[in-house]
Amino acid sequence: MKGWIAFWNIFIKDIRTYYLKPPNISWGLIFPLSWTGMFFIRSGVGLESIPEILPGVTALSVLFGTTSMLAVTITFEKRNRTFERLLLAPISLELLMLAKTAGAILFGIANGFVPLILASFAADLSGLNPTIFFLGLVMIAVVSAFLGLFVAVAVQEVFEAQTLSNFFRFPMLFLCGFFFPIEKLPLILRPLSYILPMTYGVDILRGAVSGANTMAYGLSFLILGAFCSGLFLKSLGNIRRKWII
Repeated sequence: MKGWIAFWNIFIKDIRTYYLKPPNISWGLIFPLSWTGMFFIRSGVGLESIPEILPGVTALSVLFGTTSMLAVTITFEKRNRTFERLLLAPISLELLMLAKTAGAILFGIANGFVPLILASFAADLSGLNPTIFFLGLVMIAVVSAFLGLFVAVAVQEVFEAQTLSNFFRFPMLFLCGFFFPIEKLPLILRPLSYILPMTYGVDILRGAVSGANTMAYGLSFLILGAFCSGLFLKSLGNIRRKWII
């Protein structure tokens, strides 16, 4: 019980300190809005194309929003040595890091709903499966948060975390089927798509919106779960190796 009380206090502290600040709230809204506008209102794209590009815009908003926020929170606290004080708290490392990522996960889910809400006013989304879409959105937020955690514990400064994040994020833009099918990629690049987690998240969302998923939902959720576990365990290993003697 004491561990979960500590979890709640750390979670609330991060929400108040980082996520509820006006710049972060506005940035969290502007980012998905800008991406949504860029792809929904670009020249030559009609309203009928919105369901086709909605899954990619949604996943993109979650990925960039979640990883960017964790790069700031974790790296900033490490630089100011408050992260080290948290490691001394009477709470397991696993629960501590879940508390540190919980805010980013909620932030990412909120980001993902912005394109969906906007699209609902402009296109017919009557075929959308809300349960699958929400579960896919949650899994994308979780894997993005753990990717951000993995990056944040590997560097010392915020700019280093952002740079390393982009090393993973920008290839995903082209390889994970955000805006065009993986089948259109050159054959030599297609295997790379299937070693990136966003490929499976986008496929789940595409299936939920239009039924155009290429993989079974169960397989995609299973692979995303494996990515989440692997990134989280690797991050814990890095923390134990670098900060816990």
